[in-house]
Amino acid sequence: MIDETAAKIADMQTHSSSVVAIEAAQALRELTTAEFPTVPEYKRTLERNSNALRRANPSHASLHNTQRTIVERVDAADADTVAQAQSVTVDAIEDVVDAIESGKRRAAERAAPVLSDADTLLTHDYSTTVISSISRAVEDSGSLHVYVTEARPRFLGRKMARRLAEIDGVDTTLVVDSAGGHYLSACDRVVVGMDCIVDEVLYNRIGTYPLAATASDVGVPVTSIGSEAKIVDSGFAFENEQRSPSEVMLEPAEGFDVANPAYDGTPVRLLDSVITDEQIRTL
Repeated sequence: MIDETAAKIADMQTHSSSVVAIEAAQALRELTTAEFPTVPEYKRTLERNSNALRRANPSHASLHNTQRTIVERVDAADADTVAQAQSVTVDAIEDVVDAIESGKRRAAERAAPVLSDADTLLTHDYSTTVISSISRAVEDSGSLHVYVTEARPRFLGRKMARRLAEIDGVDTTLVVDSAGGHYLSACDRVVVGMDCIVDEVLYNRIGTYPLAATASDVGVPVTSIGSEAKIVDSGFAFENEQRSPSEVMLEPAEGFDVANPAYDGTPVRLLDSVITDEQIRTL
């Protein structure tokens, strides 16, 4: 079952990193109903399966952090019996899932007043936290116009546009990625989610960096919104993913290579602010 979840996570390219982290945390529940001869054997099995889940998507900091939290909680509990260790595991899973869900909610609550001051936004990729932030913002401002880039090659922007169009008060326009700079002059702010921030670099869906750099050039502030758990100071090295060339073109590439990185790195200095469930960091 956990192997199946790891394979599923490796292919969850249209889901937010928070969804991936929750899926992985819940997968560890399988171990809490199995039989083990000793506590050390249970801990070794838990750590081995947790490592497998982390390796399934090494680019997601929230996956790394939540799995590490669960394993460390069980290890620190120093349980006398397997049943006690399993009970600690269940509690840890419930706590990290609650932290992820509440963290997204609180981040959206902090971001809403910032976004409500704008008339027009531009966003890139698909982020449930950004959707929630915009939804809360229109409750205050009454209306927003949002440009959404397609986020090729998987066109996650189309999914984003459909979700935003369902929100009363949000006037949504889908544009091709290369038109982002063209529409920036009409925007008050760019808002994006975050896969993670590591060593003052925001890693997010490919295309975020050129959009942030162009916004900086024309004087449009850029805000990244996400859980504080996605900001990593140590113990995590971001690993980019090279996606299949078939996502870019179906016909064979004859005489040339096809590069399809999933993420790019945006220096945090290009951002105006980073908003999490714990703080609004103005840059």
